[in-house]
Amino acid sequence: MRVKSTLKQVLDERNLSISKCAEMCSLPKETVRRMYNDTTMQYQRDTLGTLCKILNVSISDILALEDKKDDGQ
Repeated sequence: MRVKSTLKQVLDERNLSISKCAEMCSLPKETVRRMYNDTTMQYQRDTLGTLCKILNVSISDILALEDKKDDGQ
């Protein structure tokens, strides 16, 4: 199992850009970009809390558990 960011779907549904989300949440654009592209290796609790609060979503709206492909991982 791996944790997958679903922030892209949330922002796309709301027509929000990475830049606008970063500005609204007072987060570095690079942090939001990594979550949007699902390349974040570790999620900071403060970042997740800020995103949930500002976007008015629950943690399960921006993160999901995904089965890893059967490639030995």
